[in-house]
Amino acid sequence: MSANLTTLLYLVASVCFILALKGLSHPETARRGNLFGIAGMAVAVLTTLALVFRGHLELILIAIAVGGAIGAVVARRVEMTQMPELVAAMHSLVGLAAVLIAVAAVDNPGAFGIVDPLPAGNKLELFIGTFVGAITFSGSIIAFGKLAGLGKSFRLFSSASITFPGQHLLNLLLALVMLGFGVAFFLATDKAWTAFIVMTAIAFVLGVLIIIPIGGADMPVVISMLNSYSGWAAAGIGFSLDNKLLIIAGSLVGSSGAILSYIMCKAMNRSFISVILGGFGAVEGAAAGVEQKAVRSGSADDASFLMASAESVVIVPGYGLAVARAQHAVKEMVDLLAAKGVNARFAVHPVAGRMPGHMNVLLAEAEVPYDQVLEMEDINSDFSNTDVVLILGANDVVNPLAYEKGSPIYGMPILDVHKARTAIVVKRSMAAGYAGLDNPLFYMDKTMMVFGDAKKVVEDIVKSLH
Repeated sequence: MSANLTTLLYLVASVCFILALKGLSHPETARRGNLFGIAGMAVAVLTTLALVFRGHLELILIAIAVGGAIGAVVARRVEMTQMPELVAAMHSLVGLAAVLIAVAAVDNPGAFGIVDPLPAGNKLELFIGTFVGAITFSGSIIAFGKLAGLGKSFRLFSSASITFPGQHLLNLLLALVMLGFGVAFFLATDKAWTAFIVMTAIAFVLGVLIIIPIGGADMPVVISMLNSYSGWAAAGIGFSLDNKLLIIAGSLVGSSGAILSYIMCKAMNRSFISVILGGFGAVEGAAAGVEQKAVRSGSADDASFLMASAESVVIVPGYGLAVARAQHAVKEMVDLLAAKGVNARFAVHPVAGRMPGHMNVLLAEAEVPYDQVLEMEDINSDFSNTDVVLILGANDVVNPLAYEKGSPIYGMPILDVHKARTAIVVKRSMAAGYAGLDNPLFYMDKTMMVFGDAKKVVEDIVKSLH
């Protein structure tokens, strides 16, 4: 295959990736965006196979078959509630791939069309790609463990923030040492395996130390941040291999992930620079305590009566909705309320669930009209005029502790459901949310707790509405 044809096909793939990102920016065009992404990756893979068809093509095809089979099985078995863990796992594989490619390039540059000994420019690119990839890999493993709830088995995976005295100083010292060995690798006239291995090992440790202080409430930001890291790791390796498609694709992922991280930080009142450095997990001050007192509880019939008698109802979906897979029952409930003349809408917090867009995907799966799904900034001013708010498995994103100084979530923008006339909270129990904080909303006189599985409760409400 000629160089011009290769460049043209890689350009086509790059355009498809750009169109994919454009399509994924809105629920109505997300499926089209996915199709563009699939098409772009197909063109990229086939073009790459055409370039190496004279080599050990059978090994590549075997690897693709094995990886594809594993991916297909995982995709069919994974639940929507496990998507955040899956994304974190995928990020870790991208980071590990960058490290392994860098190791292979250092060991045998000629196999990648690089001059041996490695030129200074290639060493710099490999250094950057390696340490970013290593941090992405180990950091994503920790994120996976936190999201999967493995903290009971291994403390590093605890959803709570793990901090210790001098933590940030240690991170800084390790980063400086890592850079020092990276410079040694860069200046060496030989392969400098010792410097390269030590640099990589420190990067793996840094990935762990950067993520463990991040508490559960901030995990959605971590997902987007690691997504950005994986893209930059791929782009760095792309420069080393002089692969323009890898550079473009990695840059697209890296920049889009960084932009998403910035948006998420604004939504959670976090410092973007602090997020990049992994220092936003340890928030000074203790959580504001809530006196444990009796709550006002009710039944699904009570909730049905309150909503059917209201003029306006806002539904706030949370992770509990995803766990119960109650989105289809909720859609039926909203349709019945609309038939009774009730103005029913959804309020979605930017970090509801455990990853950006989690609730939007669930509601889209149930074919909830997009004009019924409102973002936080569009709905918050309406809560004071809302008769009833139905909260389904959400906790941290509706917690008024965000307005109290000293709280770990102080300053985090929340859905102001406590301003509504009546709040109905559907939860399995009074257990704290993912951030480990109690919620004063549950004890307010205007709040009615309905205990039970979200899907079962909503189905009972639907029966009562008929």
